[in-house]
Amino acid sequence: MRFVAGRPCQLQLRLVYKLQNTGNSELAFLDAQFPDEKEFGRQGLRAEMDGAARSPVRLAPAPDSGRPNTLRILLDSPWTRGQVRTLEIEYAFASPENSGSLITLGEDGFHLGSGEWLPALQAPRHLLAFNPQPPAMATYTIRVPADFVVLARGTPKGQSKEDGDVVHRFELGKGVGPPFVVAGRYASTPPDHRPQSAVFWTLAPFAGDLSPAIKPIGLTWRTLETAFGPVDRNVVVPHIVESPELRAHVGEANAAAVAFPGGAIANPAAFALGTSSEAFVDLVAGALARNWFGEEVRPSPSASIGLGEGLPEYATIVVEEARNGTAGRRRMILEYLRQYNEARTRADETPLGMTMLTDPVGPRQIALAKAPLFYVALEDTCGELEVRKGLARLVALLTGQEIDYSDLRAALEQSTHRNLGPLFRIWLNDKGLPQDFLERYPLGTSSREIGL
Repeated sequence: MRFVAGRPCQLQLRLVYKLQNTGNSELAFLDAQFPDEKEFGRQGLRAEMDGAARSPVRLAPAPDSGRPNTLRILLDSPWTRGQVRTLEIEYAFASPENSGSLITLGEDGFHLGSGEWLPALQAPRHLLAFNPQPPAMATYTIRVPADFVVLARGTPKGQSKEDGDVVHRFELGKGVGPPFVVAGRYASTPPDHRPQSAVFWTLAPFAGDLSPAIKPIGLTWRTLETAFGPVDRNVVVPHIVESPELRAHVGEANAAAVAFPGGAIANPAAFALGTSSEAFVDLVAGALARNWFGEEVRPSPSASIGLGEGLPEYATIVVEEARNGTAGRRRMILEYLRQYNEARTRADETPLGMTMLTDPVGPRQIALAKAPLFYVALEDTCGELEVRKGLARLVALLTGQEIDYSDLRAALEQSTHRNLGPLFRIWLNDKGLPQDFLERYPLGTSSREIGL
């Protein structure tokens, strides 16, 4: 990877794969899913197989696949069984259309979130064909200007200088998840050599007192690591990184924060809330929670709300309980109940397990409020420790992979030693909330009951 300054600046990528056909038949092509052209600003794609240029061909996406960027690399000769071939791919990112959790790119820095900025090689569509397996060890380099600092996944393996730039080298072991990269002209507060529970990277040296933010953000990170396992053992503390390129979603008063596996990216409007304010800490804490569910494991399109949104929201309940005890947990549960009831007055409910992010806003809002309550019900039935052990196991075993409700149920049944089929069916297939849940968490008419 190489950062190239300019207007616009670019990230140039070159990837080299050694691939073996371990199947039982010859192959005439190789499919790969590439980063989206508009979302990432991908351009200049080229590919070579054993030194011969190949022109990837776009495939028509399957209905509701959510994968419109699968390209086919046709081979000039049959790929025989056992044969090893070398695939080289090059492309660049410039002026991404959606500066968010996956990519930000500006003159003073950039970040690439976990996974989707790399090609995803696809299994042949043959009976019993399995997904390509990563190597036991992979290496990658990041070339940036000499005044950039770099945080990336993997074990650092040294630096070298090249025409005024610095080349950082990293190694990835098997099962550690796809790489992420954050780099830029950042001032670190506190300085890196001092032990802290959180570190801030800002474009200018931070003049204020960050201690009111460092303590709760550090507690959030430790709570999530304790509950769901470490995201990256080489990342000792979370980094909160400023990025002017990060765009806010509509209705969020321009303040935004998004996850990356080493911490969170926040825009200047978020910092303008005041780093000691509860609004800033809550915004960052919500982003950190998405590292485990959404970055490390990727929910399937059909589970985009129940897993992709529900699990991070549930994680914020776990954090609130660590910060403010059972009373804090109960306040958040009642708040989600209030949101659920209000959303149901505006639209008809669809079952949680059938509602997707592409559905109309009314049913989607109902499902978004109901999803974290599903995990509360699991805790109430099976115990907090057992549920969190199952979720930690899910993240550890399926890092970098797509998950659905069957994966969730299998992991939880193994940790809780219970048949969770009836509970899953009630919460995912039925409308409304179970009566026993409503009796445990009665929602009164007074706003004081939910801590407002």
